[in-house]
Amino acid sequence: MAEYIVELLASFCAVVIVLTLHEFAHAFVAYRCGDPTPKWSGRLSLNPLRHFDLWGLICFTFVGFGWAKPVSINPENFRNYRTGLGLTACAGVVMNYLTALLIYPLYLVVAHYLPGIPFLSLLLENFFYFVFAYSLSFFVFNLLPLYPLDGFRILDAVNKRRGRVFRFLRNNGQYILFGLIIESFICQILVRIGIWQMAWFNILGWFMQFATGILGWPIRALWGLIPW
Repeated sequence: MAEYIVELLASFCAVVIVLTLHEFAHAFVAYRCGDPTPKWSGRLSLNPLRHFDLWGLICFTFVGFGWAKPVSINPENFRNYRTGLGLTACAGVVMNYLTALLIYPLYLVVAHYLPGIPFLSLLLENFFYFVFAYSLSFFVFNLLPLYPLDGFRILDAVNKRRGRVFRFLRNNGQYILFGLIIESFICQILVRIGIWQMAWFNILGWFMQFATGILGWPIRALWGLIPW
């Protein structure tokens, strides 16, 4: 029970870091591209309380993927509309991947060299690993082309035509997203109570594991070159 509480605490702290850096990156890039809206709305900040969405935080902590409060922007303020929109949309996921790249060696240092201090060693090892894993998870999750995720905003920035598919994703993306999250959550619960076959039906879980495994490989391979 104690180990589970430590793991849950490490997971929550990792979520705080990942979500805050992601949203700060959006706000910072939008501001640098000429839009003062994030600064006026208090989002140009590393204070986690400025960025949290309660339900998104709960989903991320217990399910493994979730969301934060979107940064308000006014694309009309950008010096270059499409460039500013595209860079702002990409900023969060780029920050996530850089976070995963830089945090993984800290996880290796803790895992290999930190003395076996009860609970503290477990807390730090889990924390650094969760920051690594959640950063990759958030990277992949946000690239789904479903409104209001970054993937849709990138699509919006590069797509000059507003056809049926675009309008469908804009109008129904959030409902598809919630449906996938709920389906994944139900599958995880059923697996935990012993119905392991439900793991095969976890659509979002399968996609996330596959994608994060591929994206995490270069990072693990790079830092694996060092003889820890």
